[in-house]
Amino acid sequence: MKILLIEDEPKVAAFIKRGLEEQQHQVEVVYDGLAGEKIVAQHSYDLLILDVMLPGLNGLELCKRIRGQNIQTPILMLTALSATNDVVDGLYAGADDYLSKPFHFSELLARIQALTRRRYRQDQAEKVTLEFEDLQLDTHTKMGHREGKEIVLTAKEYALLELFMRNPQKVLSRAYIAEVVWGLDFDSGTNTIDVYVNYLRNKIEKGFTGERLIHTVVGMGYVLKVKGATA
Repeated sequence: MKILLIEDEPKVAAFIKRGLEEQQHQVEVVYDGLAGEKIVAQHSYDLLILDVMLPGLNGLELCKRIRGQNIQTPILMLTALSATNDVVDGLYAGADDYLSKPFHFSELLARIQALTRRRYRQDQAEKVTLEFEDLQLDTHTKMGHREGKEIVLTAKEYALLELFMRNPQKVLSRAYIAEVVWGLDFDSGTNTIDVYVNYLRNKIEKGFTGERLIHTVVGMGYVLKVKGATA
């Protein structure tokens, strides 16, 4: 797998690069956000690993700019910041996952493998258009449409919406969503899933005249349905 690592600490970058190359990955390293933005625009990668605290352009802003160019490459954020708000900011910026420093290399590998598995399943999934009410999801282009408007989704948003649309009117627990979309055990101490559901709601519901589609089932999870329908 071809990986771009954007990390300003030389020792950390060398540690990650060496470990990933031992796993047969091809790794390129840049040390500041502006250089990272330039190389991402010029080359294609299977995974981007971004540190949050970068000189020139911080990782959160870099992530936003990458997604703003409609580059859907999976992004793993590395951060020494452990506050929930910092994690949420990274997810809203378009990151697919995050890992707090310091970390064990085995945990980094597990996160990468989970992202890889999800991307593979997406690529191998049957290429059909899923429909629910006036919402369509093209599993080939990974784009959504509602009321004739195109909905651009990040890789994680797409995986989450596809899960809902393949299971309409079924209550999906946070644990099940975490397993299918994130590939990891659900950590009840984080609100990652709630953040992504709200972000997805904004994209498929805000600004449209149709009904709300994703509903919260208190104490149970979420369901894709129209108002009044029985889950």
